[in-house]
Amino acid sequence: MQDRGPEQPSGDATILHADLDAFYASVEQRDNPALRGRPVIVGGGVVLAASYEAKAFGIRTAIGGQEARRLCPQAVVVPPRFEAYTEASRAVFEIFRDTTPLVEGISIDEAFLDVGGLRRIAGSPVEIATRLRSRIHAEVGLAITVGVARTKFLAKVASAVGKPDGLLVVPPDGEIEFLHPLPVERLWGVGKVTSAKLHGSGIHTVGDIADLGEAMMTALVGPSAGRHLFALAMARDPRPVHVGRRRRSIGSQRALGRRPKTEADIEASIVAITDRLGKRLRTANRVCRTVVLRLRFDDFTRASRSHTLSEATASTEVILLAARRLLSDAMPQLTDRGCTLIGLSLTNLDNDDAIQLALPFGDTEAGSFRAESSGAAVTMDTAALDGAMDDLRNRFGASVLTRAVLLNRSEGMEVPQLPD
Repeated sequence: MQDRGPEQPSGDATILHADLDAFYASVEQRDNPALRGRPVIVGGGVVLAASYEAKAFGIRTAIGGQEARRLCPQAVVVPPRFEAYTEASRAVFEIFRDTTPLVEGISIDEAFLDVGGLRRIAGSPVEIATRLRSRIHAEVGLAITVGVARTKFLAKVASAVGKPDGLLVVPPDGEIEFLHPLPVERLWGVGKVTSAKLHGSGIHTVGDIADLGEAMMTALVGPSAGRHLFALAMARDPRPVHVGRRRRSIGSQRALGRRPKTEADIEASIVAITDRLGKRLRTANRVCRTVVLRLRFDDFTRASRSHTLSEATASTEVILLAARRLLSDAMPQLTDRGCTLIGLSLTNLDNDDAIQLALPFGDTEAGSFRAESSGAAVTMDTAALDGAMDDLRNRFGASVLTRAVLLNRSEGMEVPQLPD
């Protein structure tokens, strides 16, 4: 056993992790008083969110709709209203930024806030957190849980423990006492595989990891993961709240279910996903170099394939060409093993003003594409076409314009994202 010693963390508890409670379901209950106090499920085929009344029956996000209705036959199932969730998120983030300029968004319903420099003008972190919760309840009509701690990790754990609709403070001299009794699953980086490995070795709590020591942890789960988990178990997390950090990748995926699917069905899903991702890239003024195809087979194993473009691009057609090539290479596997989920990720991102101009000698991936119109070959500027389609969809909605291959097909749901 390793002697942990009486470590005294430095600094004050000035980081807040604010997390809206059961966000989608709470918006539905807010907007429809008849749903308040009742078990509510958002999403039919797959549970996108569940109210706390539904969670009491064991319903969790991402389980199948049939299983959810079996667990709670009296649950009210409502379709998602993503525009309402986006509007609520914007209102909440306005309050975040009115509270402190140091806001790091994690998703549309949670963020870190650093209030360390506000004591003289706004009071203590606990007073600030209390006002924040009151404002969001009064101005947006939603409940939010806030964790207050010295580090981002502890603040996030505190908000999780404090749910629902709570405020939990972890004082610097009480970090170890708070953290060590918690299950290992509370640590960032402990998923199902790592959890099973730790439990198999008799490690069940965060304190067990601290008792085991860093050397034994690295031997058990590997050098990087071992050092990371031991540091968290000792309440070490030096990361500051970052403002304006941009995504390192943009992605989207779609669950296809277990029903038989044709090659055309799978390709149509790729087309719909690529359309969404291309628009997101251009809206954020980003370009990508690498396209990654992600697959899940009928046995729930996963695989991925990637292609790096010769030039960075935000062109939907160029990205779609790369995605179709990857899909074509993977199709024999999909035919043999089936496909229950398909997705794309765009990585190696950069700002769109970082593109190096190239002379138009010959055809390039990002230059132009050939389209047949009235029997004549026409060269079209992909940037101009993408821009025109984006403008139409922004003005009249995403469904105003679609590709012929997607007619009479579901294009899947586009879950709201934080602006990049």
